[in-house]
Amino acid sequence: MKTLLLFIATALAEIVGCYLPWLWLKQGRSIWLLLPAAASLGLFAWLLSLHETAAGRVYAAYGGVYICVALAWLWLVDQVRPTAWDVAGVAIALLGMAVIMFQPLR
Repeated sequence: MKTLLLFIATALAEIVGCYLPWLWLKQGRSIWLLLPAAASLGLFAWLLSLHETAAGRVYAAYGGVYICVALAWLWLVDQVRPTAWDVAGVAIALLGMAVIMFQPLR
């Protein structure tokens, strides 16, 4: 559960860090959004370093959780309801994450 919560926090930090520059570039919002965006991306990198397993494995497994959180963002922030195809993709991605993270230890 701790790992999942850490992955979710990491995904939120990455999404915010990318969403704020998007608002500046695509919607003409203030350039000052780049400051919290940079801080959020720094937080993202730090959160990834808190995982105990090898970095490559963390990055690979994190991708599944990121996809899930990104689609939740799509629904909650962008107000676009995910399709059945989106949900199926999330399920496949989370299954892949589980295979990577819960493999038997040597």
